[in-house]
Amino acid sequence: MIFAVADDVLTSLGERLQANSQGAVHGFTVAFGDLTLHADTSRIVQVLTALRGDAETPFQQMLDLTAVDYPERPKRFDVVYILLSMTANRRVRVKVEAAENEAVDTVTGVYPCADWYEREAFDMFGIPFDGHPDLRRILTDYGFQGHPLRKDFPMTGYVEVRYDDEQKRVVYEPVKITQFRAFDFLSPWEGAEYVLPGDEKAEAK
Repeated sequence: MIFAVADDVLTSLGERLQANSQGAVHGFTVAFGDLTLHADTSRIVQVLTALRGDAETPFQQMLDLTAVDYPERPKRFDVVYILLSMTANRRVRVKVEAAENEAVDTVTGVYPCADWYEREAFDMFGIPFDGHPDLRRILTDYGFQGHPLRKDFPMTGYVEVRYDDEQKRVVYEPVKITQFRAFDFLSPWEGAEYVLPGDEKAEAK
């Protein structure tokens, strides 16, 4: 169980980790009981290696690796690493920024469990990880178009997949959305001038 940690304790930990990073960590924040280190993207391997081997608070385990999309920013992605120190009962979040199509160095050499996490971030956000041993889609089909967790990805997707019994194989088709109602933008209190589906079943007064 991770217990709540006072902000001053997390601040002291953040100051020490930043001071020991040789400039690879350029800032930190403490919010909602969590410590977040802001690191240089090109030195992420160095940062995580140092955190794993820290003498006082060794972060032996990576709990998660994910990303956040901010399409309005020049560096649109935050790549987020969440680490756990089992001996000190502490968590830390490490963030780096990456532009679209900018490769981030793989950390599979530091935390082997990052293998599938990085594949998921590549699949969902399109973030490439340089040096990854097997960087391919993991949740979507290999022929899938786009990256579903980007903010500009349409809710419907681009294609739909179905099994064609005649061809005996899976086929891809453009998404077709059948509209079953007219969008007249009336308020609910005005009422429509046409018969709504189902209203024809009501008894006439």
